[in-house]
Amino acid sequence: MMRLAEFSRKTAETEVSIALNLDGVGRAEINTGLGFLDHLLHNFALHGLFDLRLQAQGDLHVDPHHTVEDVALVLGSAFDRALGERKGILRIGDCFTPMDESLAHVVVDLSGRPYAVVQVEWKTPSVGQIPTSLLTHFLESFAVTARCNLHARVLYGRDDHHQAEALFKALARALEKATRLDPRRAERVPSTKGSLV
Repeated sequence: MMRLAEFSRKTAETEVSIALNLDGVGRAEINTGLGFLDHLLHNFALHGLFDLRLQAQGDLHVDPHHTVEDVALVLGSAFDRALGERKGILRIGDCFTPMDESLAHVVVDLSGRPYAVVQVEWKTPSVGQIPTSLLTHFLESFAVTARCNLHARVLYGRDDHHQAEALFKALARALEKATRLDPRRAERVPSTKGSLV
């Protein structure tokens, strides 16, 4: 059974649509209007082995905030839908990922309870067209709609492009592990409560 989701969100500020296959091979078609965000999401799809088709139009004449935030919200919602009742999944995953001089670590728990802790010292105000503070906000927003506990940190690094890329690759690998189906769980929900929804 393929775990698929389609989701869209339209507001006065943005219009975002997504198609996600959790059991893909890393194919990506992404156009957000923000080159660096596209780059990060291509890395996310490739390293997580998620097939991802994402289109976004936003009020970039104002600034990138609404587009970055809404892309994160829609991506998280797609993960939530694709996971369904979350039966049989490993639920928890983590990954250390280097990118040249930077090292990131991300841990996720697909617990159904949204929470995010992001620890990174950005060195510059922006990368590409995106304020670095928005990269932190992206992770926080994703955690809310994916209904996951997400802890992300950069242990060290100098270049913000490298720090951001390491974070997104680590997030992808952590999610790939956490969403993986474990035949030993035999369709059981991985919780003593019997539910993650």
